[in-house]
Amino acid sequence: MFTNRSQVLDSIHAGFSDRKILVVGDLMLDRYLWGEVSRISPEAPVPVVRLTRETENGGGAANVALNLASLGIQTMLVGWVGGDGEGDRLRTLLKQAGIQIQGIQIAPGRPTITKTRIIGGHQQMLRLDLEEARPLDDYTLTATLREALEQLGREPAPAAVILSDYGKGVLTEEICQALIQAAQAARIPILVDPKGMDYRKYRGATAITPNRRELTEAVAAQERQMIRGEELNRLLAAGEQLRQALSVRLFAVTLSEQGIALLEAGQTPRRIPAMAREVYDVSGAGDTVISTLAAGLAAGLEPMDALHLANLAAGVVVAKVGTTPISRQELLAALSSEEQWAQSDKIASREAALARVTQWRQQGERIVFTNGCFDLLHAGHVTYLEQARQLGKRLVVGLNTDRSVRLLKGSARPIIHEADRARVLAAMASVDLVLLFDEETPLELIRLLKPDILAKGADYSESQVVGGEEVKLWGGRVALVPLVEGRSSSRIMEHIKERSA
Repeated sequence: MFTNRSQVLDSIHAGFSDRKILVVGDLMLDRYLWGEVSRISPEAPVPVVRLTRETENGGGAANVALNLASLGIQTMLVGWVGGDGEGDRLRTLLKQAGIQIQGIQIAPGRPTITKTRIIGGHQQMLRLDLEEARPLDDYTLTATLREALEQLGREPAPAAVILSDYGKGVLTEEICQALIQAAQAARIPILVDPKGMDYRKYRGATAITPNRRELTEAVAAQERQMIRGEELNRLLAAGEQLRQALSVRLFAVTLSEQGIALLEAGQTPRRIPAMAREVYDVSGAGDTVISTLAAGLAAGLEPMDALHLANLAAGVVVAKVGTTPISRQELLAALSSEEQWAQSDKIASREAALARVTQWRQQGERIVFTNGCFDLLHAGHVTYLEQARQLGKRLVVGLNTDRSVRLLKGSARPIIHEADRARVLAAMASVDLVLLFDEETPLELIRLLKPDILAKGADYSESQVVGGEEVKLWGGRVALVPLVEGRSSSRIMEHIKERSA
C-alpha cells in the first residue's frame, strides 16, 4: 500500500504539478498491421492475415516521452530520426502530443528505426525491423549531446532526466557521463532504462530500472557469476552490490508476474507484488515504468510510492496489445481498483499476517496491535483506531470471531457477522491488517506478531491489558487510548430497543 495515498492522488489529479522532464535516447516508430487469421496459406505453412487497419505510435525513447505527456508532464525530447517519411510521421505524432521536439536531430543517410508488427487477433505473428547497424556519425552524436546539455540548463530546469537506452548508439559512455555529471551538479534526478551488460557508463545515476533478465546479465558481466532464474534473493543481493559499486541511489528491478523490487541504500530489498491481470503484450511496459517512476519522483513522492504507482501503470499497459502510453484516467482507475483489492487483502491468515509484519519490521516500521469485537462499528471505534494508528506506522487489529464474542457478551451477540465486521474494518484507512481470533483473549496473536505497541482503551488499567507483560519483555510498551464519551455498541442497541418498543 502507499505510505501517502492522498499525495499520490493529488499528484495524478494535478498532472504531476505540470513538471518538466527531459528524455534523451533512441527514438523509434512502432507500426502495427492489424488483421484477422482464419486459414493457413496454400503456398507455405504460415497463417494468412487479412489486413483490417494500420496504426503507428512512438517506440523507445519516443514512447517514454508519450507516456510522460499523457500523464500531464511538460516533456522535452532529444534523439535522432532519419530524413524520411517515417521520421516525419514520428515527429508529427510527438508534436501533436505536446512534446517539445526541437532537440530531435536528422541523421544524414540513415533510416528512422521502425518496427513493424503484424497482429492476428491478439497474437503477434511477425515483426519486421528497419534499421542500420553501423555506428552513429560523430556529427549526430555531438549535436545530440549539445542539445541535451542546452535543454538541461534552461530555466526552469527540468525536474528529472530520463536516459532511454535501447542500444541503438545514442547513449554512448561519453554522453551518459556528461549528462549524469551535469544533472548531479544541478541536483536533478537522472533515471536510466539500461541496455547491454556493462552498466559502468551509468555510474552516478539516481536510478536504474533493469528487468530481471537485464540485471542477471549485468551481474554476470560485473561479478563473473551466472545466477539461475529461480534464485531471486541471490540476484537481488548481487544487484545491491552492483548498485553500490556504481554509486547509484536505487535500482528498480521489474520482475514480471513477481512485481517490482526496490534496492536502495540503507534498506533491505523491498517488493511490490504485481496486480493480477491477463497479459497480452509486454512491449513498452519498461517505458511506462520509468516514465511513471520519474513523474512520481519529480512530484516529490517517496521512492516506494513512486515505484508502486509505476507498477500499477505497467499492469495497465501489459493488458493491451501494442505499444500504448498510460493516461491519467487509466492510472486513477487502476488506483481505485487496487484500493478495493487492497482492502480485502488486509484480512489475513496468521501465516500471511506474520510474513507481512516481518516485512514491515524489516523496513523499520513500528507495529501497533489492538483488539476488540467491533460490533456495530461507530464513531467511538473509528476515533479510537485512528488514535491507535498514530502511535506507530502500522496498525494490526485482532478481531473476535462470532464464537469468541458469544463467550464474552452472551448468545445475543454479535449483531454483525464476523466476515462483515472484518470487511468494514479493512475498509478503514487507519487499519493495515485484520486477523480473526477464536480464543477468549488475543494473547496467542500478540505472542506470534510481537508488536512494538499494544494499544487498549483507557477504560482499562495497564495491568489489566492482556499481553502487556509479554510486550514489555521484548522491549515494547502498552498505550492506553482515550475513548469518546457516550459512544458504545451497547448504548446503540438500547436506543434501537427503545425506538422499536
